[in-house]
Amino acid sequence: MRPTGSLHLGHYHGVLKNWVQMQHEYECLFFVADWHALTTHYDTPQVIEQSVWDMVVDWLAAGVDPAHATLFIQSRVPEHAELHLLLSMITPLGWLERVPTYKDQQEKLSEKDLSTYGFLGYPLLQSADILIYRATQVPVGEDQVPHIEFTREIARRFNHIYGREPGFEEKAEAAVKKLGGKKAKLYQELRVRFQQQGDDEALESAKSLLDEQQSLSHGDRERLFGYLEGGGKMILSEPQAMLTVASKMPGLDGQKMSKSYNNTITLREDEASVSKKIRTMPTDPARIRRTDVGNPDKCPVWQLHQVYSNEQTKQWVQQGCKSAGIGCIECKQPVIDAVLEEQRPMRERAQLYLDDPALVRNIIADGCEKARKLAQETMRDVREAMGLGYS
Repeated sequence: MRPTGSLHLGHYHGVLKNWVQMQHEYECLFFVADWHALTTHYDTPQVIEQSVWDMVVDWLAAGVDPAHATLFIQSRVPEHAELHLLLSMITPLGWLERVPTYKDQQEKLSEKDLSTYGFLGYPLLQSADILIYRATQVPVGEDQVPHIEFTREIARRFNHIYGREPGFEEKAEAAVKKLGGKKAKLYQELRVRFQQQGDDEALESAKSLLDEQQSLSHGDRERLFGYLEGGGKMILSEPQAMLTVASKMPGLDGQKMSKSYNNTITLREDEASVSKKIRTMPTDPARIRRTDVGNPDKCPVWQLHQVYSNEQTKQWVQQGCKSAGIGCIECKQPVIDAVLEEQRPMRERAQLYLDDPALVRNIIADGCEKARKLAQETMRDVREAMGLGYS
């Protein structure tokens, strides 16, 4: 997660609740993506450090448990940067430019100059973050699935180029010649187009060309398919996207809860502030007077009832609002009670770390050490595969 400072209830329902559950089912690594924050906020780095510690306290407050998961900071594990650099040597530029969020983010953040190498390369840094731990599952929402697919392609390409059998290249070149002059030339052209430009059509054309060759031995056929993309031993494992349930946590104005809409309740906000924010929420504009009937579907408070209230309370709201049997202040009270109830254990857990900040620093130091050991093992294999394992 990028360090954006104090987290709000949208983060809790959208991400942290899943993390708390997953830490008991999987071996989880959760990290603060501080280098990623620099890809869009390179000109305001002074806000990052405090945001990092605020966010980690929120994770712990939400129930993320360092006894069950590894918590660390990305920049404290420099192997992420080394793998990112080495992967950049084999990543076609076209692959990065095709990532859907590249143009989307540039349009959304048009006030910033994002024509930087760091911004273009951030999906590859994200891939390095995943591949360095040989992660098998990455919990993401649907909008992030293309990033995981990109990561799988990078792992595949790396394995193809660096995981070869002894003498692979010579054997593959010999097999190319067996295709005959014209077809051999076409195969090489298509291979170059795919490997240098990421041209998927060229890859498909080359595969069709090989499928038509009846006279090739099984071994040569496999070599040529491998040589096309690069073929061989798995050094980096291909992760799967673990789709998480998309939370539609509404903000105080009925839009999605987001800092940019200024409609949030933070995880550890004090009770008086939470109560005041919900009490002053807008309601159905048709209910000007207490005696006016309303429609819950047109009221942002009803959206919060959908998240926080049981069936009985929801029926009470529907009936009371449509008949003017309850007023808007009455309708808001169960939401206030439920939000405060949810936050209470978070505030209690957070207080422990606010009273003794050294506890948080120690948790992160331990997590960084554990993560770094795993990252170093992967990097040993990567360096060796790339001819950099000097002894």
